[in-house]
Amino acid sequence: MAIVPCGTTWPAQWGIRPQFMLRSSITNKLPRSNYGVSSKINYLASACSSLFSQGSLHAFIYAGSSQTSHNRRGARFTVRADSDFYSVLGVSKNASKSEIKSAYRKLARSYHPDVNKEPNAEQKFKEISNAYEVLSDDEKRSLYDRYGEAGLKGAGMGMGDFSNPFDLFESLFEGMGGMGGMGGMGGRSSRSRVVDGEDEYYSLVLKFNEAVFGVEKEIEITRLETCGTCNGSGAKPGTTPTTCSTCGGQGQVISSARTPLGVFQQVMTCSSCGGTGELSTPCTACSGDSRVRRTKRISLKVPAGVDSGSRLRVRSEGNAGRRGGAPGDLFVMIEVIPDPILKRDDNNILYSCKVSYIDAILGTTLKVPTVDGMVDLKIPAGTQPNTTLVMAKKGVPLLNKSNMRGDQLVRVQVEIPKRLSSEEKKLIEELANLSKGKAATSRR
Repeated sequence: MAIVPCGTTWPAQWGIRPQFMLRSSITNKLPRSNYGVSSKINYLASACSSLFSQGSLHAFIYAGSSQTSHNRRGARFTVRADSDFYSVLGVSKNASKSEIKSAYRKLARSYHPDVNKEPNAEQKFKEISNAYEVLSDDEKRSLYDRYGEAGLKGAGMGMGDFSNPFDLFESLFEGMGGMGGMGGMGGRSSRSRVVDGEDEYYSLVLKFNEAVFGVEKEIEITRLETCGTCNGSGAKPGTTPTTCSTCGGQGQVISSARTPLGVFQQVMTCSSCGGTGELSTPCTACSGDSRVRRTKRISLKVPAGVDSGSRLRVRSEGNAGRRGGAPGDLFVMIEVIPDPILKRDDNNILYSCKVSYIDAILGTTLKVPTVDGMVDLKIPAGTQPNTTLVMAKKGVPLLNKSNMRGDQLVRVQVEIPKRLSSEEKKLIEELANLSKGKAATSRR
């Protein structure tokens, strides 16, 4: 049923948005026979009605399931059907709170996306959660029973103002092992009390050759470890923790604020217990933190091929977790000291050598440094200045693929003498004349 108030009072005074669009104006006097006015007018316009007053309700239009069509020029509107929250949960309209809660638990287990992999499971899960959120609250249920979803919107709760369905699910299954004992899905309580340890970082400086071929190092780190006095509970031995009265053992508190845009809820860690849900006398050794700082020596194997900026991860060697939480990881940051002669370019080694112009012309063999030591390099006859010679597989091993290596690239720089002796100059001139003679002969 759709109701159109057409008097001096506008629906916004109640914050209620009608579920139709009015296409044209409607006069204050409408014939009863032409528009099928419902007999429920008197009920809704009565003095006891909180929705409309008798004076402001000048006209009502009833849109029922009748097949009779009225195409008169006057009012045309479209009605959007709202979902029935009672049907969503499969309960009757006079169902008790316990029946509604039981129905929600059963359906939530079936349609939770982590259990039900059907495409529409998540949407169904949200609908179930929205329905339970309304019907489990006495004020919201009363508004819904009287005015439907329009009543909720009038109270400042739009379709996007429902709580997170997963937070609602976890809060309801609190203390039941998540999913009512189905396992694999701990609730908010387990997440708030069990805190994983933080990661630890260590900077390691390596020599050039150590980074190229790998090395095994023993490092000393300082980290937080589980307190041996209280066994990680954070409580003084011999004392018994009590449930936090502020959050009721949940470890979290929820604050709600009603604004013109809707009802906003914020979940915060309980400040009284720090999210543990319990209050206890703190351990004197760890001051209630459940961890103490200690030093440990670790043997670290650095793989071949690392470079400055590389990061090694050592699992479970970081700070210990709280109350049974998993320990963090240790991240070793690599910094490599550059070599004064050999330069690294990814997996290749760069080197420059100088040869005389005589050696460049006639060819020669030089000894050049590599990461493997001194190696002979053959300079072919007629080598041109800035020629790059490749020494295959004399570079850096590929990271995690030590059987594969880069190359060493040798750039040849030809030295031209600035001064010549008289004998050298004479020989060069004879060589020049010989070259000119050959060129003239080739042109004939």
